[in-house]
Amino acid sequence: MDFATIIGMLGAVALISGAIGLGDSPMIFLNPVSLLIVFGGSLMVVLSQLRFSECRMALSAASRAFRNTLPDTSETIEEMLEVSKLARKGGLLALEGFETRSRYLQQGLQMLADGFDQKVVKEMLDKERLMTLDRNQTGAKAFRLLTDVAPAMGMVGTLIGLIQMLSNMDDPSSIGPAMAVALLTTLYGVLLANIVAKPIAEKLETRMDHQEKLQSLWTDALMAIQDGKNPRIVEQMLLTYLPDDVRDRRKQGGEGDAPSIEEPAEQGASNG
Repeated sequence: MDFATIIGMLGAVALISGAIGLGDSPMIFLNPVSLLIVFGGSLMVVLSQLRFSECRMALSAASRAFRNTLPDTSETIEEMLEVSKLARKGGLLALEGFETRSRYLQQGLQMLADGFDQKVVKEMLDKERLMTLDRNQTGAKAFRLLTDVAPAMGMVGTLIGLIQMLSNMDDPSSIGPAMAVALLTTLYGVLLANIVAKPIAEKLETRMDHQEKLQSLWTDALMAIQDGKNPRIVEQMLLTYLPDDVRDRRKQGGEGDAPSIEEPAEQGASNG
C-alpha cells in the first residue's frame, strides 16, 4: 500500500472536517443540491470526454497506484545483477526458474530462456512498455480532467445559487438557502479538485515516469545479458539510471542505498 498518498488525502479531509466541526453548526456544510451539481455534474462531464473503457482503465490505474509501490531503482539493479550472474553460470535456460513479481521482467526472462531472437525480444518489450505507458496516461488524463472540471462545476453551482437568490429578493427566507448553494458548490468543487483528483493525477504521473524508467532499465539489462556481457559490465551500464550522488556512494563503497554486488538485495515488488 502507498501509505503516503492515503495518509495525505485522509489527513486533509480530517483537518478540514475538524475545522468545520469546531463551528457552531457543522450540518450547514451538507447540501444535497450542491453535492449533486459538483460531484454528479463533474463525473458526467468527465465521462462525456472519455470512453467507458478509458474510465474503467483510469479507475484501475488509480487503484494500482494506491495498492502497489514500484521497486527502488537500486533494488532493481541488484535484482538484474543476480539475473546476470545466474545466466553467466547456468546459461539463458536457467532464467526460466527465476522468480520475479514484475510481469514485464518475467516476460523478458521467459523469452530469453526460450531462445527468442534479440530483435524480437526488444520489439515485444518495447510494445509492452508503450501499452503500459498508454494505460497510465489514460488514468492520469481522467483525473486531470476532473481537476479542471470540478472547480468549473462549482462555479456553475455558484451562478445557479446567485440567480435563485436575485430572482427572489422580495422573499427574504429564500436568500439564505440560495446563498448556501452558491457558496457550497464552490467549496465542494475546490475540495474535489485539490484533495481527490489532483493528488491521484500527480501520483499516476509520478508512478508512470518511474515505471517507464524501470522498464527501460530491465530492457537494457536483458539485452546485455542475452549478449553474454560480464555482470560487472552490466552493473556499470545500469548505474547510469541512479542519481550521481547514489552512484558515487556505490563506487566509493560507502553506505549507499543499495548493497554491493556480492550481496544482492531482496527482490522488489512490482506489477510493471
